[in-house]
Amino acid sequence: MTLPTSLGELRKSEFNEQRLKTRRVKDELRDNLIQKLRTGETIFSGIVGYDDSVVPQLINAVLSRHNFILLGLRGQAKSRMLRALTGLLDPYLPYVMDCEIHDDPYDPLCRRCNNLIAEKGEATPIAYLTPAQRYVEKLATPDVTVADLIGDIDPIKAARGGLDLASELTVHYGLLPRANRGIFAINELPDLAGKIQVALFNIMQEGDVQIKGYPVRLNLDVALVFSANPEDYTARGKIVTPLKDRIGSEIRTHYAGTLDEGVAITQQEAWTERHGHPLYVPQYIREIVEQIAFAAREDKRVDKRSGVSQRLPISTMENVISNAERRALRNRESTVVPRVSDIYGAMPAMTGKLELEYEGELRGADTVVRDLIRLGVARTFDTYFKDGNMQQIIQWFDLGGQLKFSDTAPSAELMDGLKHIQGLSEKLSAVGVKPKDKAEIVVSGAEFLLEGLYAHKRIGRSEERVFMAPEKQRQVEKAPSHEEFPVRNRRPYN
Repeated sequence: MTLPTSLGELRKSEFNEQRLKTRRVKDELRDNLIQKLRTGETIFSGIVGYDDSVVPQLINAVLSRHNFILLGLRGQAKSRMLRALTGLLDPYLPYVMDCEIHDDPYDPLCRRCNNLIAEKGEATPIAYLTPAQRYVEKLATPDVTVADLIGDIDPIKAARGGLDLASELTVHYGLLPRANRGIFAINELPDLAGKIQVALFNIMQEGDVQIKGYPVRLNLDVALVFSANPEDYTARGKIVTPLKDRIGSEIRTHYAGTLDEGVAITQQEAWTERHGHPLYVPQYIREIVEQIAFAAREDKRVDKRSGVSQRLPISTMENVISNAERRALRNRESTVVPRVSDIYGAMPAMTGKLELEYEGELRGADTVVRDLIRLGVARTFDTYFKDGNMQQIIQWFDLGGQLKFSDTAPSAELMDGLKHIQGLSEKLSAVGVKPKDKAEIVVSGAEFLLEGLYAHKRIGRSEERVFMAPEKQRQVEKAPSHEEFPVRNRRPYN
């Protein structure tokens, strides 16, 4: 379709028919949403776990033509959902070319566009906005001013144009007017100073703004949406009561409700498609990574008010794969297959994402994360081996067997050690490992089984990742280091 390039062509096109509906942006969102509901199209793609909770409430808000706010802890896809609203906008929106506030050619607001149309008439040039260009987002910070949001006098513009400061043409428009005929989103609303929040009253109630120093009123056409963390109300700021009263709908977000939803989100968001070795990520590795996040949200040592972001399992999965990728490159293995030891190697991706309570601070982030990994392994182990008899494997360690499972060791080398553990290969069928599978896959499954037994304290493991009998581990832990020997037993310096 060829788009009209002048006001005269626009009047004769299909956009003229749309204009007869006199749709404002909230009506446009509502009409396109109704069409999607009737045809059964996906409304918000890439949003997992909200189908029966957040999405219906958000649909109700759009159908009601409300300004709304998403309340939730960090990492709950609030910004993603706000950005997804652009999918409800028309593919193209005509406006007067070069207008700072994207004026409607049929009903211009600014003085510049009124003068231009009066001068050129049907030859007035027309441009078009895409849905992405009609979405304006601002992260609220304490230093945001009214001029940033609404606008102010621009003396430089007046001087360059030889204009009087009282002229409407000297106005420098803020973010809100520049979002005219689109969606304006403010993230972390409580961080916005109270007096700045007050500046939003007019646009939300009366639908207009007043530029500082001018009697001009702009009847803007904007859908206002916000996001906030409920804990910010007391931690950093609050939403002033009159502003909350003007927000039509308050929608609460949440973390993934089930393990499968969490795995699906991480699989969707994590960067796993590497351009290099073939990659195979066992399902139990994905589940362990997700269980860590679930366990952290329940742990008393982790601050629940801050929350545990979904970014934790996403970043962890990326780091796990990178650790496995590094091993495969160094050992020249054909396939990258993550192991449980790679999850321990991904601890730097977890420690920075946990806000610890006093007890957790005393223990240290590394200790807390190790405990969470061990708990995640134990829970996942129970889903795969809950009916399995592991006595034969445990007995092999009790009789003195030991096996070192370094995260850098080649899979072929570890396979030689695994062959001596009686009954191990038969148990690996529970995680989908077959005897003829590649060594990398077999080794990963075997380490998961042994880590699960260690997590349940049925076998021991040293810090050097040597699996052994529990009694042997206790002896190793009690053995004094050279620092613990008396000074008299040390050889004096010359």
